[in-house]
Amino acid sequence: MTKTVFPSRTTRSLWYTRNQTLEIFSEKLSEDSGNCIQLKTVASGISTGTEALVYNGMIPESEYERMRAPFQAGNFPFPVKYGYSLVAQPILTNPSASDHAYVFALHPHQEHVALTPDQFIPVPTQVPPLRATLAANMETALNAVWDAQPLPATNIAIVGAGTIGCLIAYLCASNVGANVTLIDIKPTREKYAKALGCSFADERTPLKDQDLVFHCSASAAGLEHALILAGQEALIVECSWFGALKPEVPLGQSFHSKRLKIFSSQVGSVALPMRSRRTRRQRLMNAMTLLKDPALDILLAPALYFDEVPQKISSVLSGKLDIVFQPISYTPYNREGTECTQ
Repeated sequence: MTKTVFPSRTTRSLWYTRNQTLEIFSEKLSEDSGNCIQLKTVASGISTGTEALVYNGMIPESEYERMRAPFQAGNFPFPVKYGYSLVAQPILTNPSASDHAYVFALHPHQEHVALTPDQFIPVPTQVPPLRATLAANMETALNAVWDAQPLPATNIAIVGAGTIGCLIAYLCASNVGANVTLIDIKPTREKYAKALGCSFADERTPLKDQDLVFHCSASAAGLEHALILAGQEALIVECSWFGALKPEVPLGQSFHSKRLKIFSSQVGSVALPMRSRRTRRQRLMNAMTLLKDPALDILLAPALYFDEVPQKISSVLSGKLDIVFQPISYTPYNREGTECTQ
């Protein structure tokens, strides 16, 4: 195989360097790139769940290896280059990438990357770059729905209207006759439920006898509420990852008399009902296709510019800002996600 040699290029990337500190560092892309395709990043997405745990040094030592992201550099707890939602465009013409204006990779936040064709997937023309940064989260949501196998004409509740919760609600709302309710302690999240085709409730709303409950709030209170909502012999799908936290799980009260089941869904493996029919790459491509709906744009906060991230990340990951998903722009973008010409 003939190797392609790219011009020497220095890139910059985001690193979690110590507790609650994110910095930009320069690094050099390899000149001898083999069959890699050089890509210029246009957008990436901050996972406000997992990356908040990384930012706060809350990854348990027992999970250091299992929690390694593709193309991660460094080691937990710090310093570590971490992230898994990057959208880029090919710089040089290459038969494996020239047909695609944009591609998506499970890669940390970085201005330029060099990847082989099997390390990225194409972004459909109907999916703009900023919305495409939701692909990794949509993959997690899709896997949870595959795990739970929700049925038509059932009552489905999703506790926690973060990115994963909203995307699960969106997927479940397509079930014919299903009554889907998105639940959050923030009343401002009602607009997301309406835009995604489901009902909204807060923790005070009398809502019980749910056939299926997804817990996505990453809080002990949210998990307790999920148990209260579940009907007889219902399934609670635990989608939150608590990191080093040790939440109390109230397994008294009616947990046993209602014969409830708590099931863990995690994106590291393809959900069992689909495992023989989908590879992880195929699952990611399925998730990307599901992002064609413009209704999902409501989940995107105004993009932060790459150079702003170290100064503004605290407000994003601390929850001070009432946002669902935080994209990063690497070129001047306006709020609608189209590239600025000035």
